Amino acid sequence: MALQGPIPVTFEMVFPHGCYIVGEVEPVKDFDASTGGRFVQARDKQTGELVWQVSVMDGDPTLKAAQKTVAVKILSPTQPVPPPPMPGLPFTPVEFGHITVTPYVNGSGRLAYSIKVREMRAPRATANAGKPAPASAKDAA
Repeated sequence: MALQGPIPVTFEMVFPHGCYIVGEVEPVKDFDASTGGRFVQARDKQTGELVWQVSVMDGDPTLKAAQKTVAVKILSPTQPVPPPPMPGLPFTPVEFGHITVTPYVNGSGRLAYSIKVREMRAPRATANAGKPAPASAKDAA
């Protein structure tokens, strides 16, 4: 099979309704290398880049509360800086670039996805602003 490892996707495929930062950007702990009180930051197995993580809320109104918040891992040599908050909004909208997803079976036996990105930025204005988002793979399931 030609498709192996992380699967490249677009932001619109993963978050067709947008997403919002609901946590801090934090380093991911390498549980194998960290010992006692010594923290070692995880590195991506494919690229060797440092791994950071931020929690985001999916803007999809059809998701159940437990499905709304997801962790996004950011590969970067330095700690990524979130875009500035937007006046009047309780959460900061964000977009990601250079996204890959890796499917896996979680602890409860369900299919889940690890989301890794290389870029975090403020949402770009698009020609589709104000129009309904296209149907997503989530809608088809």
